[in-house]
Amino acid sequence: MKTIRQIAGLLLLLYGVLHIVEYIITSDNSGSIGILVFGVIYIITGLLLFNKKLYSVYLGLIMPIIGMTLSIIKFGLPDLISLSALFKLIGLIVICCCGYFLVKQKKP
Repeated sequence: MKTIRQIAGLLLLLYGVLHIVEYIITSDNSGSIGILVFGVIYIITGLLLFNKKLYSVYLGLIMPIIGMTLSIIKFGLPDLISLSALFKLIGLIVICCCGYFLVKQKKP
């Protein structure tokens, strides 16, 4: 169980760094501040996942869902070969890891 939590934490750290890199690349775009904000949130959540608190797993489950939903609303569905598709794939893996951790945690 510790390994799943660490994988989710590392992926969220990568997810956050990629968001910040994308912000640096597209910082002249007026709507790119949200990318930076979510990048920082993902990095903080990824660091919290290395903690043994259960709330960090809930954050690791909820924050990517919120970010992906807002991204799909704003930008639509991404092309299969794009940075946005990579973001969605990493987010989906993190959601699955955190969800699996929570399901296994609840069983006696």
